[in-house]
Amino acid sequence: MKQFFFAFVALAGLSFTSCKEDATKKVKEENVASAELRDEASTKLPIMTFEETEYDFGNIKQGEEVEHVFKFKNTGDAPLIITDARSSCGCTVPEKPEEPVSPGETGEILVKYNGSGRNGISKTVTITANTANGTEQLKIKAFVEPKEAS
Repeated sequence: MKQFFFAFVALAGLSFTSCKEDATKKVKEENVASAELRDEASTKLPIMTFEETEYDFGNIKQGEEVEHVFKFKNTGDAPLIITDARSSCGCTVPEKPEEPVSPGETGEILVKYNGSGRNGISKTVTITANTANGTEQLKIKAFVEPKEAS
């Protein structure tokens, strides 16, 4: 009985494998070419190269609004798309470019600080983009002098 069962399994396995068609004959050359182009394009990424990533406003009066423009260049091989710019607190507001930045082109990110807080402050702005890292960080610093009592 065991021999019959093993013979049946072997025969069934042989019949299933012999009916397969050669899968390589079904591959279309145009699909292979488009996949190669897609794979090549996926290795091209934008690179955000900033003139500076940190800015110190120095001494400012409490409540004094200040702003700074961070300039960057796309030194990569693909268009740079900035999807988000967020600060570490509500007192700092970044403004990002809405349009993609082409390779070789420059762009700007405006960072505004409302002068809240006291003494030394340090705020971080996180830029989310289609770069290899996915995020870039900018930093502002200042020493906020308290308002004089009246």
